[in-house]
Order: sequence, then C-alpha cells, then structure tokens
Amino acid sequence: MLVDGNFDREKMEARCGGRGKPPLSASIRMRQRSGLFPVISEIKVRSDKEGDLLRGRDPVALAQEMSQRPVAGISVVTEPGHFGGHMGLLKEVAAAVGVPVLHKDFITTERQVQESADCGASAILLITAMLDLRQMTRLIEAARDCGLETLVEGHDAAEIRKIEHLPFDLRGINNRDITVFEVDDSDVSRTEELAGFCRGSRILISESSIRSAADVRRAGRSGADAVLVGTAVLKAENVGSFLDELVAVGWPV
Repeated sequence: MLVDGNFDREKMEARCGGRGKPPLSASIRMRQRSGLFPVISEIKVRSDKEGDLLRGRDPVALAQEMSQRPVAGISVVTEPGHFGGHMGLLKEVAAAVGVPVLHKDFITTERQVQESADCGASAILLITAMLDLRQMTRLIEAARDCGLETLVEGHDAAEIRKIEHLPFDLRGINNRDITVFEVDDSDVSRTEELAGFCRGSRILISESSIRSAADVRRAGRSGADAVLVGTAVLKAENVGSFLDELVAVGWPV
C-alpha cells in the first residue's frame, strides 16, 4: 500500500528487497530525528572523469567501513562500461552491511528491477532523462511488487515537472549530467536552483558534486533532506572522518 507516495513499511520489509533492513526513506528520517544530516555514501569502481576510484581497496571492506559511520545508506554503482561495476558487487555489499543499499545503474527493464531485489537492494535509481513516462510507471510498479523503493532523479526543471505526478518514493536532483556520464563540472547550485520546483512531502536527495560539509549545508538549506556522496568520499584521505564531518552538519540545518 502507498501512503503519500511511500510504501507501507511493514509490508515492504516482508517482501524481497533489502531483507531485514529499514527502507531507505525510513533510514533517512531516523538520521534526521537523531539530529544528523542524512548521508548516502557510495561504492563506485571508476569513472570516466576520475579514473580508478578504489585504488586497490576491497570494495566490500570499504562499504563495511562506511556503514560503521552513521550513514543513512550505501549506493552501489553496477554499470560496467563507464563505472566498472557489476551485479555481483551489489550482492556482496548488500550482504555485508546493515544499512539500506541503493542500486544505481541505467535501469530500463522489469528484469533489472527483479535482479536488484534478488541481490539485496533496498531501493533503485530511475533516471528521468533515460525513460519515458510509460516506462517509468511500469518500473515503479515493478519495484513496488519487489518491495523496493524508487529514487527518481531529474537534472532540470522540465524533468522535475515531468515526474511530479508519479507514485515514486524519493526524489533526486543530480547536480551532474548523467547523460554525459557525469564528466561535467558542476556543484550544488543545481540543487539550489531546482529544489523550489519539488512540491509535496517526498524526501529530496541532492546527488553528486558534494565535496564538503559546506556543500551539505548548502543542499540542506535549499531543501534537500539528504545527500548522496560518491567521488568525494572515495577520494577522501580518511573515508570515516570525511563521512563524520558531513553527518555532523546536523539536522535541521
């Protein structure tokens, strides 16, 4: 059952995705109630812009290190061609951490949704720029059937308006352009520009180009409920200390 665009929590946890973990949306709200700014950390093998991001580290051990901090969740990028990921990585990370896992890939089919659930994801990313409304509706319904939440992201005002009426769970603003595989230079000003177009009570996540606590603060003051941090955390000299610094921005901002 959907209540204000969100799953009934008990029914969701009884289904196949993210077994034994709270939904990502619930985890975000729990961090807020604890006075922490909700941060979703990320496991990404490489990027076209930055090259190798793991630098010899074990991604599963790295995810476990991240999950020992008070993060709201962990994102796992499985796209192989540009980001070096694979579904086995999602399965291994989801089994190794106690926080919700977001599956990030170019998801376009119901089969991919089912595979996400089978690998232990709690939520999936749907990219507005790559899907029409009919596809989006179908994938949201498939995710619901699998007990997965949906994070639907936009990059401009037209995309935000396009998805407004759809029954997804979490809304994302990608500060970078995923259609060019995030090689563009941008910052959290995209969230500052677009947050005002996001109506309703759905959780809003500012994604990418979050490099510091100052960026987290800017995103939060613009209306974001959480941030998703990828490249910056993977490049940090000390992953745990960097995440602690972001979370310590606090809630409310």
